This record gives sequence, structure tokens and C-alpha cells, in this order.
Amino acid sequence: MLGDYPLKGRRASEIAAHIEQGVSSGQLAPGTALPPLRDLAAELGVNPNTVAAAYRLLRDRGVIETAGRKGSRILPRPALTPRDLIRIPVPAQASDLSTGNPDPALLPDLGPALAAAAEALRAEPVLYGHPRIDAGLLDLARTSFEADGLHGPIAVASGALDTVERALGAWLRPGDPVAVEDPGWGSLLDLLPAMGLRPEPVRLDDEGLLPDSLAAALAEGARAVVVTSRAQNPTGAALTARRAAELRAVLAGHPGVLLIEDDHGHGMVDQPYHPLVGAGPRHWAVVRSAAKAYGPDLRVSVMVGDEETVGRVAGRLRLGAGWVSHLLQRTVAELWRTDAAPAASVAAAYRTRREALLGELAARGIEAHGVSGLNVWVPVPDETSALAALVQRGWVAAPGARYRIQSPPGLRFTAARLEAADARRLAEDLADVLGSGGGGSRLV
Repeated sequence: MLGDYPLKGRRASEIAAHIEQGVSSGQLAPGTALPPLRDLAAELGVNPNTVAAAYRLLRDRGVIETAGRKGSRILPRPALTPRDLIRIPVPAQASDLSTGNPDPALLPDLGPALAAAAEALRAEPVLYGHPRIDAGLLDLARTSFEADGLHGPIAVASGALDTVERALGAWLRPGDPVAVEDPGWGSLLDLLPAMGLRPEPVRLDDEGLLPDSLAAALAEGARAVVVTSRAQNPTGAALTARRAAELRAVLAGHPGVLLIEDDHGHGMVDQPYHPLVGAGPRHWAVVRSAAKAYGPDLRVSVMVGDEETVGRVAGRLRLGAGWVSHLLQRTVAELWRTDAAPAASVAAAYRTRREALLGELAARGIEAHGVSGLNVWVPVPDETSALAALVQRGWVAAPGARYRIQSPPGLRFTAARLEAADARRLAEDLADVLGSGGGGSRLV
């Protein structure tokens, strides 16, 4: 018995499904401890191996965590309740700054590129047995990566998160710890437990991961490191040359760790790219996607990495989806080739809007972060009260709980469409909400 929710089932799949149903309905709360294997087996009248198999299924699905003698418990935020479902209702006439979306006005017109891609496919249809990567996209990606000193085979997948998942799945097993930014990308923090992996939080500042914190995570046994190169979500951090050198020194002593660099900001930021690859890890991948520069619905990403990692990712993709639609690949290649969304002007627009908000907040003594990308992160003493007070003033922000593991509370504001006058009003309202204290705990 778990409170008023009796566990049922004779087979492993039945027991696992019943526990999942309890989690989904809210009858089994996050953090709830599950009975020891033998106790539950005796209660259900089944072999302990059956219960062990059920628990393995739940662990691999990201519903529970197992910690040896400490037992098994429902994850604090299981994959059945993803972080992006933590939403604040948007009242009529309120400004929704919670989305993380790019400004549609800065996205390119897809019509000409789609037409060119369709015409190319009419002339040469893609059939079974066709090369899986469009030649034009491959050439553009290789040129871009090599300009940044990245040499290796290339794969194409359906967005940054899809690529990260495939790279992790190529080398890691359920239970392996993964070093991640904290605060970090909520979708990644959901993905890891769904894969049966364990997030190991690493603190960061405006220049990226803190070397001492990364070293501690690696010392704890992290099998992989996922780092955002630029436009970090939610803080806007971007790796500097100095910080990248410090992190490479830490990674040099860990050749067996998988290093994944998420450079989703490519094409819409003006900070230079400072790679971590080549520092020590034998297995690595750098991912760039079309979502922020060309539009979230263009589910195309390019990845460069070592031969084994790219080979495993491409091989697994071949057995499943097969390939990413060439209509999408050729559309992205055409947008890239014609410079349909000039990176310099797009980055300048986003910088102007971020800095307008940062300047207004600084003038009122409010700490905030956002050196690159679309978002500004503001530490606050209490997320719930700050969110509620801002909603009353017509602003909706993203709660920091979507992005945090152990880091202090904060709010994320998407400044991608924020005009200067609105930035001033928001800063004034936020100053009223936070009072004379000027905000909450620092980012680090």
C-alpha cells in the first residue's frame, strides 16, 4: 500500500503501468518511496524478479529513480509531467514573455526557399536508397564547422534535442550521470530521466559553466557533459575564450567522457564560438539547429563529431526514421545559401532588445543576466509571489522552476519582441514587485 493507492499487477508491465497511472493522476506524488522489491513481491504474490523488472521499466521511462540501498522513489519531476507544462495562464491584454520564441518578424519568408526545394525534388525525387543528407546542406554545414576548427563526419537529425538524445543514447546506459547546466534547458532536464539518466547539476555564470563545478561533477562520475556554447537557455550565458580554455583544462583529464556542445544560437548571436572539443574527450558532438534562426517548425539540425559517435547516431537514425525529410533539408540549405536571415542584423536586433531591458533593470538596482540570445534571467527571492504580482501588472514570465535543479530561484523573460518603452514599464513594475531589495540570490 502507498497511502490510499494499492499497487496491482501480476506481470512487470502491469505493475509498471499501474504505478505510471498513479503518477499521472497525482495519486502518487513526486518523491514517494516505493516498497522494497521483496515486500511488494510478497504483497502481490509474484516473484521478486518480476517487481525488479517493473522497476527497471519505470526507471528507463524516467518515472522513478533507484539508489541502491536507499530504495526507489518517484522522481521529483517525472517524465510524465514535463517542465513545459508548468504554465502561467495569460490574461487578456497581458504581455506573454514566457515563450522563448524568436521574433516572427526576424524569421525569413519560407515561400521562396520551399518553392526552390520543391522544384529540386520535382527534378530529382528522393526515393529509397537516396543519400540521406542533402548535398547542398552537407557542404554548407561542413564549411561552417570547419571555419570554427571542427573537422569530422556530419549527421542530420530533427532538431537539437533529437540530436542530443541520439548522441547520449549512443554511449550511455540507464543510471549514468550527465553533467548539465543549472539553471539549464528544461527540455533537456526532462529528457535525461526519460532516458533513465541522472542529471548532475553544474553551476554557471555569464561566461558559461564554472570550471570548479564541472570538475566536481566529473569527479562524481558524470559520463557525459552537455554544454550550451551561446544563447544559453534560460540565462543567456555565452562561453568566452578565457572560460573555454579553463573548461578544456578540466576536460583534458577525462578522455572517456562524452562531450556534447549545443550551439543552437548559431545564426542569431554575435558572440564568437569558442569550442571545447579537442581538449580530451575522445567522443564528442557539436550540434547546430535551424529553429532559432529560421523558425521552430523547421526540425533540422546538423551535427559534427568523432567518427564513432556520428556513425552510431546515423546508424540508429537509419533503423528508425530513416532520414530527415529532404524537403526540409533543402529548404534550410536554401535559406542558409541565400542568407535569408542575415545573422549580423538578427543578432543586433536581439542584442538591442536584451540590452534595453538589462539597462532598465540595472538602473533600478535589479540583477539580471542575458549576454546573448533571446532571454533575460532575473534572480528573485520567491518565484510564486513575483509571478503572481507581475501577472496583476500585465506581464507573464516563465517560472524558474522549469529550468532549475539546485540553483536559486529566478524568472526568465523572453526579450525577443520587447520594445524599449515596454522594457521600461516592465523594469518599473518588477522594481515595485521586488521592493528595495533589488531581487533574489545571485545566479552563482
